[in-house]
Amino acid sequence: MASASLLKSSPVLDRSEFVKGQSLRQPSASIIRCHPASSSALTILAGSYADELVKTAKTVASPGRGILAMDESNATCGKRLASIGLENTEANRQAYRTLLVTAPGLGQYISGAILFEETLYQSTTDGKKMVDVLIEQNIVPGIKVDKGLVPLPGSNNESWCQGLDGLASRTAAYYQQGARFAKWRTVVSIPNGPSALAVKEAAWGLARYAAISQDNGLVPIVEPEILLDGEHGIDRTFEVALKVWAEVFYYLAENNALFEGILLKPSMVTPGAECKDKATPQQVSDYTLKLLKRRIPPAIPGIMFLSGGQSEVEATLNLNAMNQGPNPWHVSFSYARALQNTCLKTWAGRPENVKAAQEVLLVRAKANSLAQLGKYTGEGESEEAKKGMFVKGYVY
Repeated sequence: MASASLLKSSPVLDRSEFVKGQSLRQPSASIIRCHPASSSALTILAGSYADELVKTAKTVASPGRGILAMDESNATCGKRLASIGLENTEANRQAYRTLLVTAPGLGQYISGAILFEETLYQSTTDGKKMVDVLIEQNIVPGIKVDKGLVPLPGSNNESWCQGLDGLASRTAAYYQQGARFAKWRTVVSIPNGPSALAVKEAAWGLARYAAISQDNGLVPIVEPEILLDGEHGIDRTFEVALKVWAEVFYYLAENNALFEGILLKPSMVTPGAECKDKATPQQVSDYTLKLLKRRIPPAIPGIMFLSGGQSEVEATLNLNAMNQGPNPWHVSFSYARALQNTCLKTWAGRPENVKAAQEVLLVRAKANSLAQLGKYTGEGESEEAKKGMFVKGYVY
């Protein structure tokens, strides 16, 4: 599939280029219209943020680094805090998020951090803006922009993702606050079909979100998560993933999205969590790379996998297997639980445990950095890191 853009290559972002509130608009590029002999015209858009979008995407997709997903909603964050006996208060959320963003040297392994809206405007417990702390660590701030899943009428008990209303004004405000990329998560359920309606709705919503985000300076992370729920085998997951990604890229092109300024956050191709036949890291790698090569244009700079309930070690092993040979894209991670689970339990809400918890976070971040480079061995991993985190019917 051809890219929806024509661009010269761009260098990565310098940290000074994503300072809060700094206007980085380049002189508006013209709309390029190609008029073939037929009456129809091909429109290729290169908006005023085009060069910056490419730079941001390349910065996030830089060697040996990936994304820390810390964009849990306040309700979901509350569930995590409850698991260690803490109340869901803003102060406790602030304390935990401070622990994450201030981990010394985190930017060596983490290139981007996805934030919830509260966090984007929040300060650390020491009074520094979270965004500023990330930038000092050479980590690009990102923002979750979808408004969550709701039932999809006319479907087989499936969902669609809301949040397009008002998205243009919100993304413009997030850019001024220092965000440089965005995330929109929708889901596809294999046990419930997936129906053609649900797949099309997911793809169209992602494409509209991507175009709107790019128009306001944010690199969109495109995430149609194929849920782990189900007893299906890996071949069924592969079949569904082929359909989903074909639809997604069709609508991205229809919406004139700039492929070089997009990042993807796909599910790995695995059996359903309740399938009796488990897959090895090599099998997951083979199926996933086969999917990517059939569906993902090489113009896409980075593929940042979600962990989706895999154990910390399992997610890292699978990523490592996919990086044993050259790929046309940066193949990396965008993990939440698979980076934070042991860290959260180590912290346990106690100030005296912050340093130990940060060290655990850095261990996981380094492990996934090595996996992105294809150099992870799995030696010395704790039993906690090997525990699966799948929750049936998990609500994000």
